[in-house]
Amino acid sequence: MIWGLQRRLLVMLLFTLSVIGTVSVLVHYQTAGTAALQQDQRLHKLVPLLADSIVVTSVTEGDAGRAIAGLSEAIEGPGMAMLLAPPVEEFLSEWPGLRAFGVFDARGGHIMGERWLPTVLPATQDAEFFNVVEAGTTYRVVAQRVTTDMGELIVMLADGSDVRQHWLGNVLLRVLFPNLMLFAVAAAVVTWGVARTLRPLIDLKDAVENRSPRDLSPLSTDKIPGEVLPLVVSLNRLFKLVNAQSEAQRRFVADAAHQLRTPLAGLQAQVEAWAQATRGMGGDESIGLRVDQVRRLRDATRRTSQLASQLLALSRADAVSADAQPMHRVDLMELCENMLSLYLDAAGRKHIDLGLEVQPAQTLGHAWLLRELLLNLVDNAVKYTPVGGRITVRCGEEPVTIGEIDTVRAWMEVEDDGPGIPAHEHERVLQRFYRVPGTTVEGNGLGLAIANEIARAHRVPLQFDTGAHGPGLRVRVTFEAVTY
Repeated sequence: MIWGLQRRLLVMLLFTLSVIGTVSVLVHYQTAGTAALQQDQRLHKLVPLLADSIVVTSVTEGDAGRAIAGLSEAIEGPGMAMLLAPPVEEFLSEWPGLRAFGVFDARGGHIMGERWLPTVLPATQDAEFFNVVEAGTTYRVVAQRVTTDMGELIVMLADGSDVRQHWLGNVLLRVLFPNLMLFAVAAAVVTWGVARTLRPLIDLKDAVENRSPRDLSPLSTDKIPGEVLPLVVSLNRLFKLVNAQSEAQRRFVADAAHQLRTPLAGLQAQVEAWAQATRGMGGDESIGLRVDQVRRLRDATRRTSQLASQLLALSRADAVSADAQPMHRVDLMELCENMLSLYLDAAGRKHIDLGLEVQPAQTLGHAWLLRELLLNLVDNAVKYTPVGGRITVRCGEEPVTIGEIDTVRAWMEVEDDGPGIPAHEHERVLQRFYRVPGTTVEGNGLGLAIANEIARAHRVPLQFDTGAHGPGLRVRVTFEAVTY
């Protein structure tokens, strides 16, 4: 799968944002671990102060004065009192309900403090850390065996505000949720920004895709990014060279065809006169041979003259396609009526029924080119329709629905009952100088090619179909209709 530039930029930018969010979570996790270590160190420092806060209930006045001077609160117990040192009292009051202490005898018997604290018997004088879950809260607990005025005791401090147990909640609240919101907003902004930034490239792509293959006009360089401008300039330079070459070819064909028309017309007139003069001559074998030669020369001259006219028409159709000349209103009904009069004699010589079925219809186009299109279609029909056949020239308008829009189309068509064209040959007969295999009728293979070029100049296709009664060929061209 080939990814476009826009998708690549989006993936790279969004991947970068994802990496930043992941790094942020890892950093927060590392910070939480550091804070937890600091919390353990604080608990460890408070254990001696908690042990010093334990005094026997029978104290001397000097001891009482020392307790009052250094300790802030007394908690009574069996045979002892807990005079909390200010740091311990501050620790317990910071998170009410999440901090606790406990005092146990050397065998684990509870003396004072929270009863839910577990009985842990440290084997040495070193502090031991562990976690305890109570009422859904995870407490970080430190336990240490100490020697006090009451003898050997086990003291414990519990901290339910351990940052490690709140790490997931903190990450969700302070890291993941803000990062997800930032990611969503950034994705929307980045998508909009990339689409807006790449809009000139997309417009350039659309301009290249939508233009006609024969449109070699320069691409607009307005709003083209600097990185793409050299490419557009190179394309315009290539278009200019190809257009110059095509224009030279069109001029050559047009000039050659135009120059040939005059001498060919004179030659054809001379040969026609010879053919008329030899009519009725016969008897002598040599004279008959000369008459036959004159007739073949006449036919060859007609074909050559028609080829020159067709080449000139083809060149003019190419020029219109390339230059995009303005179009004007064309009356298709009048065009068909005039064409009928031009081919009445040719159709009469083959006893062809040349009919006309027309309705008022108008479109925008080049009148002389549409006349040439219809002329080639009728000329082909007259050539290929057998003796005694039928040809019908039609035009009119019809309502059509495109999507949800109702509109009106103008059309004209030529139908005959000749041999027709096989469906698999419909594309090939539009090529220049191509003739269907097995064709015996004389021709140059340019009639339908010219009609197709003219149709393309009007941005419409030639439509092929069989005749109404089965055999034959029906060629239709459909245009945008204009109101009267």
